[in-house]
Formats: sequence, structure tokens, C-alpha cells
Amino acid sequence: MHINSLTTPCFLLNLDVLEGNIQKFQRLADKNNTQLWPMLKTHKSTEITRMQMEAGAAGVLTGTIDEAEAVVEKSGVEKVMLAYPVLGEANIKRIIQLKKKAEVYIALDGEEGAREISRGLGSDKINYLLILDSGLGRFGVRADKVVPTVKIIDSYKNLKFSGICTHTGQVYGVSGKDEVGSIIEMELSSTKTAVENLKKSDYKCNIVATGTTPTFYEAIKSPYITASRPGNYVFCDAIQIALGAATVEECSLTVMSTIVSQPSENLFILDCGSKCLGLDKGAHGSSLIEGFGTIKDHPELMIVGLSEEVAKVKIHGQTDLKIGSKIEIIPNHSCSAANMTSYMVGYRDEKIERLIEVDIRGNSKKPQID
Repeated sequence: MHINSLTTPCFLLNLDVLEGNIQKFQRLADKNNTQLWPMLKTHKSTEITRMQMEAGAAGVLTGTIDEAEAVVEKSGVEKVMLAYPVLGEANIKRIIQLKKKAEVYIALDGEEGAREISRGLGSDKINYLLILDSGLGRFGVRADKVVPTVKIIDSYKNLKFSGICTHTGQVYGVSGKDEVGSIIEMELSSTKTAVENLKKSDYKCNIVATGTTPTFYEAIKSPYITASRPGNYVFCDAIQIALGAATVEECSLTVMSTIVSQPSENLFILDCGSKCLGLDKGAHGSSLIEGFGTIKDHPELMIVGLSEEVAKVKIHGQTDLKIGSKIEIIPNHSCSAANMTSYMVGYRDEKIERLIEVDIRGNSKKPQID
């Protein structure tokens, strides 16, 4: 069955490109003696997780407890990191249950959170990574505050220090490719300082975790980093292209849409909108991209507006497309786009091979209600 026989809009996944991306990043991580812990929030798929684990990933990083529970239950993953602090009595109970099934690392960024989770754990013990702020200004402590913070958390005997983690998400807000290097320098400098300070105070970091897809290639070369946690690399997207971290050919996820109207000579209307492509330009607002997605093989077209179910496409110059033509769109932010669907259509050479479920999205696990 050919992909053009599909109804639109639909989410396409080029399996050759997907597998190539997974193998490439694992190979580079192995070459640099760095463990790969892929961020699950990009694809939220049991099958893709299995592909990453089979390629050699050490464990997975999750954004939610739902994801952590689901990936352990469905994919048989034995090691899980939580990217953000998890607090609240109900959430802590879930973490206690999860650590009976897998090796779990939680993330902390201060005493207040440590106190609450320690109280909720009771006699249970858990490994934690201290979040290092390497410039994003979201979670974490500065490199010069790492040691004092660990010393304070040491008073909670059921919290075991295992290392540090950081995320330079500010790379997605740079105004030019040439600024990526300075973000990497910040990532490596703050990590090195934190590790050296901890070492002087006799604290051993079993794990030093960092990682975004754009900074991955250079950051893994650091002797201080033991684990990398990129996510977007499996799909890539228009933002990765703009940052020079990927090419069009390395983008495995696209949205196929049909031109359903041409209200004027220089305007097309598509049958996909914000509920497929999303309205954002990345988590931190990239100024490097124009429009709401990149239409493959048609530089004369730009998506200039989205309603929930339709898109407005400006035509610049000549085009051979017409009403009824199908096009493929590379999303600006593939993590958000993939979260809009329950499945992706996996294909090779434009022939459909199988469906890949997006089966571990957040809030997919129903709560127990008495």
C-alpha cells in the first residue's frame, strides 16, 4: 500500500531515517564512552523505545510519571530517570511502587523538594541527581552552589546522591547557528566546575548527565560527561534544521496533508492545522524559523497561518501543485506534533510497512478513584 493512498491529515514516519538516526546517535555515544539515555517525551512510543534499547541505550529519561510507569511496564526498561522534581503525596507513592520494578533516579534542585520527598519515602531509599543550572534558568543550582546543596540534602538519609544532570534548553532560543557553540561551552564549563567542586569535597558523581540534540555532538566528547539525554534526534524537525543539527533528509516524521482549496492565486488551504502541527516554534521560541512547518521539496510554499484543522499556505512564485495535491510537512517541533496523534504510519520507499503507536503519552494512565 502506497502512502499516497492514505487519508489526510496523517503522520508519516520514515523507518529507514528513524533507524538511521537511532543508530547514529548510539554509535557516537559508544565511541565517546558515554551512556545514552534518550528522552522519551519526543516520541512517547513503546516500539521506538524498544528500538533505542536494542541499539544500546542504557536507560530512558522521562518527563512524567505516566511515561516512566508505562515504559517500564510495556518496554521492559530497567533504568529510568525523571527529568524534573516529582512532589506530592500521590506522586511519591507512585515513585515508590515504580522503584520496585526498575532502577529509578529522581531529580532534585533544592532542600524544599528534598524534604518533602524524603518525608513521603519514609523507610524507602532512592537515588537522586541534583539538577545543575547551566544557563537555562529553569530548574537547578549554579555550579558554585552544588556542594552546599548536596551537603544539605545529605541530612535526609533516604536520599542517595548519584550525580548531577543539566539541560541547556536555551540553545533553542539562539538567534543564529553561530551561537550554538557558546551554549556548548556554557554546558561543558558549568559541568566541569560542578564535578571538580564535588570531587574536592569527596562527593563522587556516578552519573554526570547532560544533553540536547543540538549540543550532543560536541558535549559527548567531554571527559566529565558520562550520560547524554537527547530526545528530538529520533525525528528531528524544522528547528533542528535551522540550528544546523540536522538536514531535511534526517527528518523522519512528517505530516501529510492535502490541498483542499485555492481561494486566490497565491494562497492554498490545507486539511491540517494546529492540531497536527502545533502553533509553537519550540519550547523556547526560535526566531530562526518562519511559518508553521516546512513543506518538503517546495521552497515556494510557506505555511503562514493555522486554524485548528486547516492551514493557510502562501505561494511565492510558480508551483506545480494544485487542489488535490498531497504534500509532506516537517513540523517546527516534532515532539509537540507527535503528541497530537495516537499512531504514526511507518513506511519504506513510500510503501506502508506498519503502524507505530504513540501509546505512552502523559495522562494516558487513568487514576484510581475510590
